[in-house]
Amino acid sequence: MSTRTLSVDSRLYAYILETWLREPAPLPALRAETAGIPGAGMQISPEQGQFLSLLVELTGARRAIEIGTFTGYSALSIARALPADGTLICCDVREDWTAVARRYWAEAGLADRIDLRLAPAADTLDALIAEGQAGTFDFAFIDADKTNYGLYYERGLELLRPGGLMAVDNVLWAGAVANDLDRSDDTCAIRDLNETMGRDERVSVALVPIGDGLTLARKR
Repeated sequence: MSTRTLSVDSRLYAYILETWLREPAPLPALRAETAGIPGAGMQISPEQGQFLSLLVELTGARRAIEIGTFTGYSALSIARALPADGTLICCDVREDWTAVARRYWAEAGLADRIDLRLAPAADTLDALIAEGQAGTFDFAFIDADKTNYGLYYERGLELLRPGGLMAVDNVLWAGAVANDLDRSDDTCAIRDLNETMGRDERVSVALVPIGDGLTLARKR
């Protein structure tokens, strides 16, 4: 029993991965290749990918959307938990990073479940809403440029059905959100969204201190 979340040092983290991590192929190879790419720190942790898969299973999601795809680890984690007729729409702007993602999606046999939209995410989200797809998604994951987090949250919430679940990554921002002296654009954007989500009566919300902090919000 503990009255607060434990600090995870290297020894405990190694134990967590050794004991609990289930990372089916080709996820380990994708993670290893991404480690050699500039910006590798943007990839979610493997235990977070496993957690996303479980969330998709628990919600019974069939339609999902991801804002920010990078090399595709999180997308693969989500897509593999969808049913055979499920769909994940991925929003990103980088062809080089998502080319890596496409290779691994194909290797996993899940490319047919993933619809990659290479365009500014705001444009893709607005287009989906204009097409009448508001309120039709079961699951949303946000892990993209931080200065637009507020916009992505509002559009994502509009696209979710009542009872749908949103997961927002990097909400602790390596602790910077608790540093009042940090007034960088990214930190302020995340801090503003945290405050918005914390008091937003449209959702039931909880922070999970996994990875760099993951906020879960269930649309009421």
